[in-house]
Amino acid sequence: MCPTDDTPPAVIESNQDGDGPDTSLAALRLRIRQQEILAELGVIALQGAPLDHLIGDTARLTAEGLRTEFCKVLEHIPSEQRLLVRAGVGWDPGIVGVASIGDDLASPAGFALQTGKPVISNHLENEERFRTPELLRSHGIMRAMNVILQGEGRAFGVLEVDSRDENTFEEQDLAFLQGAANILGMAIERDRHVRNLDAAVERQQFLLTEMNHRVKNSLSIVASMLRLQATTVDDPALTQHLDDASHRVLAVARAHDQLSHSSNIERMDIGRYIEGVCRDLNSSVPHCEIQADVEYGIEVSTDRAISAALIVNELVSNAVKYGYPGQENGRIWVALAHADATRFSISVRDEGAGAPADFDMRKSKGLGMRIISSFSKQLGGDLVFRPGTPGAEFIVTIPQTSSG
Repeated sequence: MCPTDDTPPAVIESNQDGDGPDTSLAALRLRIRQQEILAELGVIALQGAPLDHLIGDTARLTAEGLRTEFCKVLEHIPSEQRLLVRAGVGWDPGIVGVASIGDDLASPAGFALQTGKPVISNHLENEERFRTPELLRSHGIMRAMNVILQGEGRAFGVLEVDSRDENTFEEQDLAFLQGAANILGMAIERDRHVRNLDAAVERQQFLLTEMNHRVKNSLSIVASMLRLQATTVDDPALTQHLDDASHRVLAVARAHDQLSHSSNIERMDIGRYIEGVCRDLNSSVPHCEIQADVEYGIEVSTDRAISAALIVNELVSNAVKYGYPGQENGRIWVALAHADATRFSISVRDEGAGAPADFDMRKSKGLGMRIISSFSKQLGGDLVFRPGTPGAEFIVTIPQTSSG
């Protein structure tokens, strides 16, 4: 929070010696160094230094700028009504991260926190406005100065400098201390925003992962019900239709399964996805062996990947149905690789009965072939049929990105 005209006036102990501000050359050099330090802290904060490092640097440089032996950053712990020494310089071992003082109005730091008013105490031994914390007594502190560390939300705590000598803190010193506190306060607030944003993103990612996991489970249940229904009907044609539908549902479920294990829901590795679809088909077509040879690292949008997987599912199903009808130990090869810099190709090949001599995939009325042609066209792909001796091979070459 930058200083404004509404900044509360400082609570300053009267200067008992009656001396005015020091205008010597040494004092002028000190003020120049203070401005350099504030600029240095600003650069460190803008560079995005880890908060703990910035807090430590603030304590060290603030002590240097005020020529004091001691400085500390006090973090407010509201639930415990105390201010924890989060960072500092000059203190005995075991103080930083452990020692704390009260956050009540009777404490100089507590008063600065509760009221937002800076506090200067130049003669702690004669201080009647506040109690002197034991931490300061035990280190022989003679004078102290406190300012609030404020952000946009609740206050983080207090920045305090302390000294054992009998000099005095002046209002110019307070301006420097408040400047350091303002820089640190803004950095703390930014860190809070970043952590809140990270938490929100993490929560959103968790929800998306959970959603994909549940969708996958739901689709798997649907596929299982279709398979179960297929075993209870006496019509072989209907049984085949139900089995085909089950495989299509499982192909989509496999996509959601892969998405549930990925941090990117918009794109997926098409090779790994097709490999998983082939594993699912292998387990549901016991009389055929499906061998997948895929190239990893080809990433496409999730929608395009699902459409490509459904093409593979239909091509494999057709190879099982027409290439090896009623046969055991059939073999089907599925390959996926880069075709060129912007496209990938999918090949499904078998060594079965092959297609009829008059086969024309453009005129085929079968549902599977219509699905294959439709998705190939939707993806902007080129579908090629190659009769084998024996068997058949279908190759579809697909752009990695949509042209629309």
